[in-house]
Amino acid sequence: MTESLKRMERPNGTMGNLSKDEPWAAIFNEYGIHEHDFDIAPFHLSAQQIKDATKHFPTTGQREVRILCYQAQRKDQPEVFSDNGLFLLPDKNGHYVIIRGEGYMEISEITSPPIKFSPAHGFELKSAKVGDSEMQHLDFAHASGMLEDFVGEGRLYLTIRGRKYTPEFSFSVDGVTITQKSVQTEVDAGYEGEEVVVLVEGKNTKVKDTIIRQLYYPYRKWAKETGKRIIPMFFEKNGDEYMFWMYEFTDQEDYNSIRLVKSEKYRILR
Repeated sequence: MTESLKRMERPNGTMGNLSKDEPWAAIFNEYGIHEHDFDIAPFHLSAQQIKDATKHFPTTGQREVRILCYQAQRKDQPEVFSDNGLFLLPDKNGHYVIIRGEGYMEISEITSPPIKFSPAHGFELKSAKVGDSEMQHLDFAHASGMLEDFVGEGRLYLTIRGRKYTPEFSFSVDGVTITQKSVQTEVDAGYEGEEVVVLVEGKNTKVKDTIIRQLYYPYRKWAKETGKRIIPMFFEKNGDEYMFWMYEFTDQEDYNSIRLVKSEKYRILR
């Protein structure tokens, strides 16, 4: 490894992702990424370049761009990224940027006792008990009034769901500017109030960290589309507890300006 990229201790003792380590090492060697000065600019990489550099690998998982570029948590990162403080973002359809900086955020444990909540509806929602999907639990949290109680911005109406594409915008990571355009994003649900848009991403109980992009790209899209204040959130149901995390970006153009505003867990009164 050259002087440009030196070995670094992996965060939280992670050891890279073995299925991705060799393909990404080949990509870095093929395009001289070790020599790139990340303090000046990100390294731009296309899906076609990834395919060309990995076409000799025997398994689909070592050649498939979608699999290689899936790095939603720190544990998904290949060794060459985690060793060198790098992370990957899409910047347009079929194109990526490799960036030096902190790409991930911790999702803190909620240690406060649960709020005992009486649902807004005056009867049992029997259909809400059929199944166990993330979306179903989020719909119940909205129907019961829990979501509105936590957010504290009055009535909220479901207006956003599914995949959308981002408009063009620029942002910085450690002083380096990145411009992206027309990247596919998805939120589990978005709710609009008079002055705010609340974007909720459901999370799995086992997920303790995530790439900031998961909240940042939808935040930038809907801020530009609506002109309203955007409230990014995570939601989780674990057992009989409904958990909410509210965030804000203190500087809209700074990827790393995210901070936790508040978090609470709720339990329905029977």
